[in-house]
Amino acid sequence: MIKHKTIPFQDTGFFTKIICDYLDKKKETTQYYNQFPDLKGFEKQIEYKRASFSKDFREILVLQLRKQYKNIKVSGATELNIELLSKKNTFTVTTGHQLNLFTGPLYFLYKIITTINLAKLLKENFPQDSFVPVYWMATEDHDFEEIQFFNYKNNKIKWERESKGAVGDLSTDGLDKSFEEFSSLLGQGNNARKLKKLFQEGYLKHNNLTDATRYLANELFGAYGLVIIDGNDRLLKTEFAPYIKDELLHHTSFNEITKTNNSLKKQYKIQVNPREINLFYLKENFRERIIYKDKTYRINNTDIEFTEEQILQEVDAFPERFSPNVLTRPLYEEVILPNLSYIGGGGELAYWFELKRYFEKVNIPFPILLLRNSVLLISKKQEQKLSKLDVSLKELFLEYNELINKKVRDNSEIKIDFSEQKLRLNTMFLELEEISHCTDKSFLGAVKAQQKKQLNGLDNLEKRLLRAQKRKLKDLVDRISILHNELFPKGGLQERIANFSEFYKETGEELISGLINNLDPLQLEFDILEI
Repeated sequence: MIKHKTIPFQDTGFFTKIICDYLDKKKETTQYYNQFPDLKGFEKQIEYKRASFSKDFREILVLQLRKQYKNIKVSGATELNIELLSKKNTFTVTTGHQLNLFTGPLYFLYKIITTINLAKLLKENFPQDSFVPVYWMATEDHDFEEIQFFNYKNNKIKWERESKGAVGDLSTDGLDKSFEEFSSLLGQGNNARKLKKLFQEGYLKHNNLTDATRYLANELFGAYGLVIIDGNDRLLKTEFAPYIKDELLHHTSFNEITKTNNSLKKQYKIQVNPREINLFYLKENFRERIIYKDKTYRINNTDIEFTEEQILQEVDAFPERFSPNVLTRPLYEEVILPNLSYIGGGGELAYWFELKRYFEKVNIPFPILLLRNSVLLISKKQEQKLSKLDVSLKELFLEYNELINKKVRDNSEIKIDFSEQKLRLNTMFLELEEISHCTDKSFLGAVKAQQKKQLNGLDNLEKRLLRAQKRKLKDLVDRISILHNELFPKGGLQERIANFSEFYKETGEELISGLINNLDPLQLEFDILEI
């Protein structure tokens, strides 16, 4: 049985001020979103979206999804969800992610599981409507360096190749070598065989990265009704064409996001700064920015250029050649999906907060922003070690040096705290200050200087005593260090480094079912699961 605990996101030390303020519903954030992610907010959002999404869009969406699933085994749950999307009382909840090799870091799972669980929770609370979990594949992305590897324990499995253009079009050639390396590390066992088969079937039997990723996500989550969509689709982009033209002619996203960011930066760090045109031009083997200069639309790093009339004709003839960037892709998603909520990590929500004014300008409903579940997976053995070391959940999330210093102080036979000595020292110097008022002013300066010197001396002695006790308690320090590095590799969150295969090898299919059964999408706390 899985043991499940939570800690507020705000107490982990890993989430930015804007995310913490959002979760706390602070007034500083309210202008950057519409509805808060709770049941009351979703009730309002359902009616808001119901009134704004057309039947024609639904028919096109269902048609294209069926085409995209043509060569893949579709689960009954997913097939039903695709069919339901044609009905006016069906809505989506959506997450998006890059096409990371073998899913990349663990949080890929957490994004999709949050989405699946949110759809289920909404159905329980609004039974008259239907809710479909959607994974939007970032097939048009071109940041290959970010997706070409995954970690298995302390080993980096890398896909060595050159890359140009949209990553979804990349041939899977060369992944046989990555498979051989991964396979040798996995070793034997039933779960190891399942992982090998999953990699083989996904990457060695599909021709491009889009198809491989679709297969992989479908194998892992198809039973839960996940619908996977590729936005790099001519007919879907035809529906988005009016917004592409608006962006080219009026630079709407730049103008509106700039106004928002001018307000946002007074309190928070800006996640993404807009370009004058937030679109790429996409063709085989390249995806380059569209730059407007001297009344001409130029494609960066190429000799291609258009007049205004020519580029509008290009949109009509080849809408698939226009690729949204990080700031316009959210609008594309919301235009073609009957979507209620976008589920993402802290960094993603930070740039979504920049978009509300832009959405209002183009008259598209702004979705509810939901911070995905974040999880720390702990083995039973690690849990037992934490207990023996008397490290509490709150202490576990302390910064490494702060944790070590605290536990050394807690376990030292000598009190490593000179607060009392500093208090007595300050009392003595207060008496000397009284004396200084009766003599030359220069004496007060000497008293202050000596006070600072003595306090600094006590600080240094306290630090030296702490270092001495660390050496004396070396075994304790080493055990905490090893465990902390296991749970927080490189000092960061486990979910951003480790791959699911490391845990699947030990637990098998119970990994995903256990996560789905234990994670609450609207609890809005960091989860710790003993598996």
